[in-house]
Amino acid sequence: MKQKHKWSGQLLNIFMENHIFEGFVVNPYDSYLGTGAKPIGDVSGTDIVSAFNPNQGDNNNEEDPKILAKLKHEKAILESETAILTAARNGIVEIVEKLIAKIPSSIYDLNLENKNVLLVAVENRRTNVVEALKKRFDKCNKMAIFNDLIQGVDERENTVLHLAATKSDRDWNISGAALQMMWHIKWFQYTKGLVPEHFTVRTNKDDKTAGELFKKSHEELVTKGSEWLKDTSESCSVVAALLAGVSFATSSTVPGGNRSETGEPALEGRPAFDAFALSSVIGLCFSVTALVMFLSILTSRKEAKDFRIDMPRKLLLGLSSLFLSIIAMFVAFCSGHFFLIDQKFKHIVFLIYSVTCFPVTLYAVAQLPLYIDLLRSIVTKVPKTSDKGEEI
Repeated sequence: MKQKHKWSGQLLNIFMENHIFEGFVVNPYDSYLGTGAKPIGDVSGTDIVSAFNPNQGDNNNEEDPKILAKLKHEKAILESETAILTAARNGIVEIVEKLIAKIPSSIYDLNLENKNVLLVAVENRRTNVVEALKKRFDKCNKMAIFNDLIQGVDERENTVLHLAATKSDRDWNISGAALQMMWHIKWFQYTKGLVPEHFTVRTNKDDKTAGELFKKSHEELVTKGSEWLKDTSESCSVVAALLAGVSFATSSTVPGGNRSETGEPALEGRPAFDAFALSSVIGLCFSVTALVMFLSILTSRKEAKDFRIDMPRKLLLGLSSLFLSIIAMFVAFCSGHFFLIDQKFKHIVFLIYSVTCFPVTLYAVAQLPLYIDLLRSIVTKVPKTSDKGEEI
């Protein structure tokens, strides 16, 4: 991959030297066909339907005219795009920067929908292009150009904030409806920070603000994310409640009993006893914390804005507390059981306890991808778009 990237950069330099990009037109069906597909010779009339409509032979299919009209419109838009707009659509920062350096006027190119390079990048979730343009003009002290681009509108009077609010066909590089929703909100908030404040109340030709458009276009995703959070929280809260009960019973138990004379624990001062006492209290604390976190998710409103920070933070804290309470429970069990092991088995006791704690390791490994995704959704400032297909 690194070698191909290097070769692509070399080819790009040759293209720029020979002005190959001037008058450049991209095959408008590359985005549909994908890698390795055969090009279509004549893409007019019914050829479009035969290429992209699985119900091509069904004359009774009422969706054919709509699909045909949509494909023709998309074809016209893609054919109207210059090289810099196509590069922005596909997130190729190198081409965008080379073209701006060699042909500065290309930054003002528009497509058939009156969208400039920044609007195209935002519409297609190309965060790397937006960040590169912002960094470039800020470095050159030409933020006025960036501000002109960011304040542009398309033929439907959609601002860059409207385009960020619209649900795109391209998914974020993260799995799960709830996490997808978190990144959609993060992207909308990031774009909101680039535009003037009055853009939040500007309406398009459909008389909708960006906030209204975001809420409408993400209703289904909010519902799916809420259902996933509900199912996860219900399952984990049951486990947390069981752990809280076990930890409470364990914390009130004294291994070895008490001395009849003083009432003090008979095994007080021994390392295993101290470990038992501490782990039982820690397990109770974290199990109750996990239970509270999952119950707070179940009783929350689960509105779109809650998916930004509140939900992922509660879920991460709940899962972490649940994991720590499980560890504390096993430590309490091992340290309490240590007094029951016969002296001749002392040399293999740690091996026995390692095997006993193996389920905790399996749980940690199983939850690791979710942990990573939650941390990414919280820590990442600007989400990254994925071009990968759905993996099965």
